[in-house]
Amino acid sequence: MQLTDILDLEDHGPDTFVGAGPRYPWGGLYGGQIVAQALRAAAATVAAGFDVHSLRAYFIRRGDHSEPVRYEVDRIRDGRSFCTRRVVARQAVGAILNLEASFQAAERSDDIETVSLPAGLPAPDELEPSSWSPVFERRFVPPSRIALGERSGVGRAAAWLRVLDELDGDQLLHRAALAYLSDDLPTDAVVRAHPLATEPEEVLHQVLFTASLDHTIWFHRPMRADRWHLHDFTCHTFVGGRGLAIGHVFTEDGTHAATVAQEVLLRDSRERTT
Repeated sequence: MQLTDILDLEDHGPDTFVGAGPRYPWGGLYGGQIVAQALRAAAATVAAGFDVHSLRAYFIRRGDHSEPVRYEVDRIRDGRSFCTRRVVARQAVGAILNLEASFQAAERSDDIETVSLPAGLPAPDELEPSSWSPVFERRFVPPSRIALGERSGVGRAAAWLRVLDELDGDQLLHRAALAYLSDDLPTDAVVRAHPLATEPEEVLHQVLFTASLDHTIWFHRPMRADRWHLHDFTCHTFVGGRGLAIGHVFTEDGTHAATVAQEVLLRDSRERTT
């Protein structure tokens, strides 16, 4: 299955859409898929000339890959400059995700970038592939090649990612594809910041439980998700079992394309049985 197939939704009545996805290696559905499909559903109800500039989603229940997902869109507001949509993703068990997205008409303004692509990083073709999905490529940057002093937070995780489909020029499609990819690295940053990261890998896989709780994306500038982008995350705090990961997404030429924030639930299963 290609990513364009995953992002293709069926119309099921007024402001209602249905999507599906593959079975992922861990079972269930991938959060990035649900966010991306919900964004596509929201955008399908917005007039031409508006681009999504931000979204916020809450993961409510684990999705089931064996049944489709129903996306119900609420048209919160249509303004001259901004449109707002709310989307509830449902399966037989009930709501699995709630998303709100804001769309803006093109507006002239100054363009100021204050965050930079880290200097001296290896190019994607210098790194080993490590993707868990056939729809995108991922190349992790070794921790030794990233200077933590360049970012606030700890547990830094950075990787080059791109989708394998050759996408057309539709900016919505590229931003939905970026939404799909953006759920991949936040957990790595939180795990690397946690004391569990010192455990041997075989122990870590046995005792670690993680889940995405919420997900926010701010889309800053046009980009192409079928070209390499650096996703650069650090963990900014950990409390109550929740780690906050904040990341910046850069094009290969250094343009700051998007910013992502996610709370990750992380538990040591041994602590819950003692």
